[in-house]
Amino acid sequence: MIESQTHPILSVLIVAYKSHDEIGPCLRSLPRELKGRSVEVIVVDNASGDGIGEMIRREFPWVYYIESDRNLGFGKASNLAYEHAKGEHVLFLNPDTISNNEAYVHCLSRLKEDASIGIISPKLIMSNGEMDLASRRSIPSVWDGFCRAIGLAARFSQSRLFAGYNLTYMPDNGTYEVGAVNGAFMMCPRRALLRFGVFDEQYFMYGDDLDLCYRCWKSGYKVIYDGRVEIIHLKGISSSKESKTMAPKVFSSTKQFYFKYFNPRNSWLIKWKYDLFFGAWKLLAMFKARLKGYKKARPL
Repeated sequence: MIESQTHPILSVLIVAYKSHDEIGPCLRSLPRELKGRSVEVIVVDNASGDGIGEMIRREFPWVYYIESDRNLGFGKASNLAYEHAKGEHVLFLNPDTISNNEAYVHCLSRLKEDASIGIISPKLIMSNGEMDLASRRSIPSVWDGFCRAIGLAARFSQSRLFAGYNLTYMPDNGTYEVGAVNGAFMMCPRRALLRFGVFDEQYFMYGDDLDLCYRCWKSGYKVIYDGRVEIIHLKGISSSKESKTMAPKVFSSTKQFYFKYFNPRNSWLIKWKYDLFFGAWKLLAMFKARLKGYKKARPL
């Protein structure tokens, strides 16, 4: 286990895909050291083709830049970055985020004080000033998904019965154990990752953060949301550039998660149930998105 003062206290791992406009502000916002120890930053470029490599080498020479010749997907690219990481703690961070020292110091302190925490995330604030509801989630049941899909969760946001998906009945500025946090910011102690592993590379994009949180919980660690600190999340800018391609992957990846953990014996009846449910959810979400003038629909 890495705990030497000569090693970084934190490795920040970023996967970039067509993120040229976002990666600069993201990197500028990162701390170079915390608690008197260095912070290392590793960026994996998923074959963006937008000149991001030249920009990083020119403006951020302290960043360890890895260029892939193809789009590996989020999980596989994150794992590639992890292979090079030397930090005592690891942060999986999206390129469409703006950080601050307070949030980093706070989250690191909590990880050092409580060895039972496997993943921690602050509150994520979107560019419009609203909280990203995916900052904290349950491991959603079919009922939770149904309530979210038909609007019961939004209508009764303070109801434990109807708002179990995004836990909106819990205080935004509080801190507590949750089922999952958003993959935009997942800070973990390395010792915990050595126990429950990194990302499942069978997911190309979406669903991998939910999978990691679930394995964290199954290994006996806690997934913690801490709304007392916050960072900015510009929310899906790079994926929105290919919305027609990426939107269907949201639903297929979530269904993949359910098949993996809740149908281990490959029952045709359970598979039929989830196929039916996710098919209906996708159609309803896309219909609602069109009514609102959105380009894509997201269940998460």
